[in-house]
Amino acid sequence: MKLKHIALALALLSTTAASALIKSEWADKVTPENVWQQYPRPNMARADWQNLNGEWNYAITPVNSAKPAAYDGKILVPFPVESQLSGVEKRVGENNELWYNRTFKVPSAWNGKDVLLNFGAVDWRTTVWVNGVQVGSHEGGYTPFSFNITDALRKGENELTVRVWDPTEKGTQPIGKQISRPNGIWYTPVTGIWQTVWLEPVAKTHIAGLKITPDVDAKELNVKVDAPAGIATVEVLDGGKVVAKGSAPAGQNIEVQMPADMKLWDTQNPNIYDLKVTLAQNGKTVDKVDSYAAMRKVGMRRDKEGVIRFTLNDKDIFHFGPLDQGWWPDGLYTAPSYEAMVYDIDKTKDLGFNMIRKHIKIEPALWYEYCDRNGVLVWQDMPSADIHGGFIWQNHNYFRGPEKGRSEESDRQFRSEWKEIMDKFHNYPSIVVWVPFNEGWGQYNTKEIVKWTKDYDPSRLVNAASGGNFHYDAGDIMDVHNYPAPRIYLLSDDQANVIGEYGGIGRPVEGHVWQDTDNWGYIQFPTAEAVTAEYLKYIDILRDLAKIAYTGAVYTQTTDVEVETNGFMTYDRKVMKVDEKKVAEANRKVIEDFSQK
Repeated sequence: MKLKHIALALALLSTTAASALIKSEWADKVTPENVWQQYPRPNMARADWQNLNGEWNYAITPVNSAKPAAYDGKILVPFPVESQLSGVEKRVGENNELWYNRTFKVPSAWNGKDVLLNFGAVDWRTTVWVNGVQVGSHEGGYTPFSFNITDALRKGENELTVRVWDPTEKGTQPIGKQISRPNGIWYTPVTGIWQTVWLEPVAKTHIAGLKITPDVDAKELNVKVDAPAGIATVEVLDGGKVVAKGSAPAGQNIEVQMPADMKLWDTQNPNIYDLKVTLAQNGKTVDKVDSYAAMRKVGMRRDKEGVIRFTLNDKDIFHFGPLDQGWWPDGLYTAPSYEAMVYDIDKTKDLGFNMIRKHIKIEPALWYEYCDRNGVLVWQDMPSADIHGGFIWQNHNYFRGPEKGRSEESDRQFRSEWKEIMDKFHNYPSIVVWVPFNEGWGQYNTKEIVKWTKDYDPSRLVNAASGGNFHYDAGDIMDVHNYPAPRIYLLSDDQANVIGEYGGIGRPVEGHVWQDTDNWGYIQFPTAEAVTAEYLKYIDILRDLAKIAYTGAVYTQTTDVEVETNGFMTYDRKVMKVDEKKVAEANRKVIEDFSQK
């Protein structure tokens, strides 16, 4: 969203403890004993694991302080320290560090095994000790990471200590929409552990990762098993029956020939194949994991009218969905529960959409699995980085002009985290578009970044800069933003044309707002009937634009977020602010009219 619109809509607002005013219905059901109990890595699952979510000790100390001798209190992991559900609701800031501490015991059944300590995501720079021994560190706020802690373990009780530093916008790392002084489209900062922490036992030689890539034209499923040694075998199952199989040395591509009648994945029939992956040495299985895959092909083609259309499995498809921020009034980055998290996806489908633009945030792996299994397309944004040191929306010279410069450190951080995101989420078939930049927010070296992204993952489309004010004929998509109504003001003859943001129809609902006053939308209406009428007016415009150019559209947005009240739902998810049936009928009609039967 463009700051020029915000400047016209409101003055700077400072969000403080307003979060205490509202929370979702799932928040009251959260306890230290039941918090996020789902196995967190569905695409490479092991049966044996130990969940470390729950109450930990925490302390906030000045940067570069020694490990605290005493802790400030308890924090509920995996909720960020600034959130209601953490039980703390305190800011940390760039001059302080956040410490976590707890004890755990390794089950006796794991004797003789290596033990991995896994983090779903921690924002931002993480250092970890087990029994006073530093076992590793990680930079990046959005991706899972693991440490082998075997050598640091002792019998009986073990002590786990985690230190996190997060400068938010005072640094140059990817932060998405976090800011130290929330206002308008910028939200409460998130610091520390915000996804599940868990332990798992593995063999000395074990599977460290999988890379799964479908090739529909060749009827092959390509699987690369990351392991230091051994023979890897992949079995493909349909309904519990093995229908394909392949083997190769670890680290080499396994070309699994799929059945002649293989089932394709699409939004109407999201067919999933289960995978069983084993690693053997000297004829003996040393590790095994469960996974899944889908056979789908993402592309574009020019239709008979000359309009470039998105395709899925070589059939035209109109991508239509909401801008989904993924924020919660009670958990901020972290949904109160799995049920809460998938509710937003279910409501998106109920509203007749077939796509979600995941806006400058990454979700837990379970979110993408749910999209995979329910046939939802995903445009995945890279969280914006290094955007508050200068102009965010730089100028309106759409095709020329200097891009934002970056320091070597800023460039290193961006590339490192973007590569890690593409690596960690490569296997989820619902992701069909990568979006390196949003608008002009930290946009730099566009052509090079886009080429690198496309070369690194040719199985997906690349949207160089959604709404970017610099369009360099890079990537597969020309994406413009316009509020409130959709319109065309730039077109490409060689790229798919989309409107990557429009709408933003606001409606504050008393008792369901982040703060009592100064809420905003690009335009505002007092009733569901009025919002729905305006929405349907935009649908008629969009339909006309799709006839001549557009092959995808993104409406702002799924839910209200903090002072933004332009969602289909209130921030607490307790009120649907439009006529759901009328909206769903209109949305489905757009998709049906511009998708190949």
